[in-house]
Amino acid sequence: MAGVIAVVLLLAVTAYACAGGTDYGAGFWDLVAGGTRRGKRPRWLIDHAMAPVWEVNNVWLIFVLVILWTGFPVFFERLFLAMWLPLALAAVGTVLRGAGFALRKPARRLAGRRLYGAVFAVSSLLTPFFLGVVAGGVASGRVTADAGPSADAWAHPVPVLFGLLAVATAALLGGVFLAADARRFGAPDLDGYFRRRALAALGSVAVLAVITLVVAHGDAPHVWHGLTHGVGLFFVVVAAVGSLATAWLVRRPSGAWSRIAAVTVVASAVIAWGMAQRPYLVPTSLTVADGAGANTTLRWLGLVTLVALVLVLPAVALLYWLDTHGELESLTDADLRSGTGDQG
Repeated sequence: MAGVIAVVLLLAVTAYACAGGTDYGAGFWDLVAGGTRRGKRPRWLIDHAMAPVWEVNNVWLIFVLVILWTGFPVFFERLFLAMWLPLALAAVGTVLRGAGFALRKPARRLAGRRLYGAVFAVSSLLTPFFLGVVAGGVASGRVTADAGPSADAWAHPVPVLFGLLAVATAALLGGVFLAADARRFGAPDLDGYFRRRALAALGSVAVLAVITLVVAHGDAPHVWHGLTHGVGLFFVVVAAVGSLATAWLVRRPSGAWSRIAAVTVVASAVIAWGMAQRPYLVPTSLTVADGAGANTTLRWLGLVTLVALVLVLPAVALLYWLDTHGELESLTDADLRSGTGDQG
């Protein structure tokens, strides 16, 4: 049963990397869009594209945390002890990011809008970086029983490279999705704008992935072996093919297929990492079986997870469908005035 729950955990991490990564990527492009005048149109698209679904993506993060502390309490304890600082910074970044996004539009003063916008954008860069650092610390095997709350577990090449990869993949997803949204909102100039940036992000992902693989040979040998053999290698190949498909699709007017290709790249990379760690939660000191909770707890967790997925997945799928088909457009001032006039 522990193995089944571990697979569920990996899939939940994958879902958050893809869904949450897209939002973080939109925030990244908000950060580098330029000044108020230059970045006005890109930020306009980011606001309209993110608003209907940005909060729902945190469902997957909550799901990951529940599975961690319920299904793998030993792993949870080690992780939060060794990685308390990057996890705390990621948590603060998540809160500030949400607050900045929610408050920058209704703020009446320009200084307030700029402040909240800066908080949102900077947090969109730092939060995925620190989450990636945590994943890299796990992959390098430094989340051990004797790892104290210090920088020893995460201030190393592989964790830092994982953090940079997390930012780059988020930028890739954000660029691809925003390019497709630009066509949906009738902004062909922004389609080309975000397609060019998505290609640049894809190049960064490819370079960082190669560097990470090389560095992991010495810093995370177990994961390196898993990524170059067996199931892990298969998903690495899928990610590479997905990257080529994404590059080909993004060079053309954006659509649904470019989104699918980009998600395939990120999902395959995350699954490859998970498969490379088998049979460990922390290579090579904590196996899945040793880090899991009691069998009764795992069985109930599996049942609750099944019920949650039956209830949540259709709702989330419907939300995404409504959003991509333009059914969740926010009302404009003209709409409100028109509605008021009709009622009067």
